[in-house]
Amino acid sequence: MKIAIFLHHPKCSVQSVNGIIQALSPNYTFKIFTKHPVESDFFDDVDCICFPGGIGDSNSFNSLLRLHKNKIKQQIKSGTKYLGICMGAYWADKHYFDIVDHIRISQYIKRPNSDTKRPHPKNQTVLWKGKKEEMFFYDGCAIHGTGLDYCKIWALYPNGDAMAIIQHNIGLLGCHPESTEHWYKSYSWMNTQYHNGIHHKFLLDFVNHLMKKH
Repeated sequence: MKIAIFLHHPKCSVQSVNGIIQALSPNYTFKIFTKHPVESDFFDDVDCICFPGGIGDSNSFNSLLRLHKNKIKQQIKSGTKYLGICMGAYWADKHYFDIVDHIRISQYIKRPNSDTKRPHPKNQTVLWKGKKEEMFFYDGCAIHGTGLDYCKIWALYPNGDAMAIIQHNIGLLGCHPESTEHWYKSYSWMNTQYHNGIHHKFLLDFVNHLMKKH
């Protein structure tokens, strides 16, 4: 199965793209697109369109996706899967692609009873399928709203907000299971906290279910 993955460093970063490819290969193949024009049939052979995370403001959406927004919305409506991680999850919200039902996607640090109020990189406590994990977080989103009643919730934050969900053909994650060892070594307070690839297996399991490959 093939995934088209968006790259615009640093907002949808090289590091996140590389981590996703590392976590999902060789089970999936990839082709990369940017904000620049692509062939008219570029998305016709893909099973999933992926928007990774990075550093930046989600409001850059309109300038980055001006050429692709309508085509991607058509693809999603016709059944192509959408995978959004951090920035890519924010972009599923109604102010951007508007592809989720009765769900809002907000900064976790601003949510009621969130256990962190600072956006800097850290290992964030989550419950992944009921098991406590410490997962890479960089101003990630919380997923909330009445639409969660008909979602598959994969992970929760300590305040009860959803961190990872699948709704229909949309998969969203607020944290970064694709994180690699290099990410942790980049920050002195995290350089011994790498998950040793375990979270890559989590992401692969999540994507397999999104793609109904299980």
